[in-house]
Amino acid sequence: MRTIYLDNGATSFPKPEGVSSAMKDYLDHVGATINRSVYGSAQDAGLVTLQLRESLAKLFHFTQPATHVILTPGATWGLNMAIKGALKPGDHCIVSSMEHNAVMRPLLQLNGVEYDRVTCNREGLLDPADVEKLIRPNTKLLVMAHGSNVCGSVQDAAAVGAICKKHGIDFVLDAAQTAGHYPIDFEAFGLSALCVPGHKGLLGPSGIGALLMTDEFARKIDVIVAGGTGSASDSEYLPDYLPDRFESGTPNLPGIYGFEAAVRYVRQRGVEDLRNHEMALCERFLAGLKKIPGAAMCGTWDLNRRVGVISVDFVGQDNALAAFRLETEFGILTRCGLHCAPSAHKTLDTFPRGTVRFSLGFASTEDDVDAALAAIRIISEA
Repeated sequence: MRTIYLDNGATSFPKPEGVSSAMKDYLDHVGATINRSVYGSAQDAGLVTLQLRESLAKLFHFTQPATHVILTPGATWGLNMAIKGALKPGDHCIVSSMEHNAVMRPLLQLNGVEYDRVTCNREGLLDPADVEKLIRPNTKLLVMAHGSNVCGSVQDAAAVGAICKKHGIDFVLDAAQTAGHYPIDFEAFGLSALCVPGHKGLLGPSGIGALLMTDEFARKIDVIVAGGTGSASDSEYLPDYLPDRFESGTPNLPGIYGFEAAVRYVRQRGVEDLRNHEMALCERFLAGLKKIPGAAMCGTWDLNRRVGVISVDFVGQDNALAAFRLETEFGILTRCGLHCAPSAHKTLDTFPRGTVRFSLGFASTEDDVDAALAAIRIISEA
């Protein structure tokens, strides 16, 4: 039985050619870390790291210096840095009702910080006008998932960013499901910070990501992890310059090499081409779902407002059993449950039963989509 991987919303697979070989090349032939030594291989590692920062800046139309591209262990880490670093007791934060626990859990750990959720509609989309209604004198931050990890709906980040700019509020965008899948323009969106993972749409390894932030935002936030940076070693205090201030500890160099190769692939192929491929498959998938009465799609049908994350609720059935059957009978790998986003499922009226999530990637094919639709039809008729 052929295995069909449709869980790219969790992590992309397979990776583009060159990603694993770049990581192996580092481990086999380089081995050195950065900022600690000046011999040749250490300088080579430093150059690849700089290339990664510059590539990410160009990909997201980020005009700040490449030093403001902070490399992190993942998007969750970056979100914690931004949220916990920016908010103080007495502050107010705005989020959407579609947020992942990577936003909500760090926010709920902050004593003395208040928050409000912008209620999204049953398609998982918010009305930017509703954001303005929640702004208070002490509102310091707005954090929003650009694309839903549950249903793929994409928010109007530019409209939200314009509101934040009007009121002097910092805007942090969680692009876990859109980076590499959907065009992101840091400047046009009016962002203060952008959090991305390396292992999803950017097609790199897990355990690495990036936090891009303006100099103004970087100067506002407290550092939540401190330690050796390989710089300013004469002082026990953190250096005040970037990226060192936010990159204590030995970096994940195998991840950096793999991430750099992956981002190079994404930039060479182009986000627009990757999106066109994904949306053609998404359109095929959604058209097929409309013909299956026992399978309810959650989210928006508008291809312009989504990515290829498609949640299906098997009406009157146990979704976990449906996901089990998809794997064991048809070889189709999906994700079932609440997807670390209980508020999103409450918004979509799929809490607590959850959904079965099919998520497309750059390597997905029409045959994969057709096989998934055929399996959904059989299971929904059971």
